[in-house]
Amino acid sequence: MAVLKLEKVNKSFGSFKAVNDVSFEVKEGTVFGLLGPNGAGKTTTIRMITNILIADKGNITLFGEPVKSLHQNRIGYLPEERGLYKKIKVIDQLIYFGQLKGMSRANAKSTAQKWLKNLDASDWANKKIQELSKGMQQKVQFISTILHNPDILILDEPFSGFDPINVETLKKIILDLKEEGKTILLSTHVMEQVEQLCEEIVLINKGTVVLNGNVRDIKKNYGRDNILIEFEGDDSFINDLHGVKFINRSKNRVEFNLNETGLSSKDILNIALDKQVEIYRFELMEPSLNEIFIDVVTNLVNGNE
Repeated sequence: MAVLKLEKVNKSFGSFKAVNDVSFEVKEGTVFGLLGPNGAGKTTTIRMITNILIADKGNITLFGEPVKSLHQNRIGYLPEERGLYKKIKVIDQLIYFGQLKGMSRANAKSTAQKWLKNLDASDWANKKIQELSKGMQQKVQFISTILHNPDILILDEPFSGFDPINVETLKKIILDLKEEGKTILLSTHVMEQVEQLCEEIVLINKGTVVLNGNVRDIKKNYGRDNILIEFEGDDSFINDLHGVKFINRSKNRVEFNLNETGLSSKDILNIALDKQVEIYRFELMEPSLNEIFIDVVTNLVNGNE
């Protein structure tokens, strides 16, 4: 069942069309990636989903009915622009946000204390936001998003400001929430995190959907055209490969795309062996989501749709 559905949604600001006929749907209990370069229309789309902005045209349905203000208590929205009150204590702020979402003061306080403990942040409860680091503030903002136990979470760049340890903690929480049946709409620039968390994605560029579907299927459709070689010896054989599009290259490791070479993977292997290179790893790989993202956007910029 689709928890969220957009059908030919449009939004303009004066003569500028920020969102142009955008359509996609998010299934219940999934992590869905909303992707695109800066200025693509992602935040405008999110603001229409959360009823902050009203679409000029098209339909947005949430929980099977047109999106409306009554849905706010079922949504947890983490905006890219953080919105904490700098001079208010953490616990008081979380209680306030919980009450805004319909929680009693006692329930908001106990739930906030639980989440602060889960995120190893109990010691911050009576500190003012301005006394916290950016990463600590981000944890508080995230707690305020999930405090009222929403049915759908909309997270705009949720990993910004986190160190690698806290990124892993947040990813685990997102996956735990998914297992509980929550639906998560995730907007991020970090494609590695999208691959790890999202089952389906939509890629928007200049307000228009340019890629939409299951992550596994998208990668499969792009083919296994990348070669990874780890080796010991003379790397000059790499220079003899014409039309190679390098993804990564170092002294004893190279990853490149095979498409433009006119060679097969067997040809590449034979060329390396002819140079007396000792090969430790030779792998034909699918492109990463990051490569697909760059390829799609670059082709659009260059007019190669």
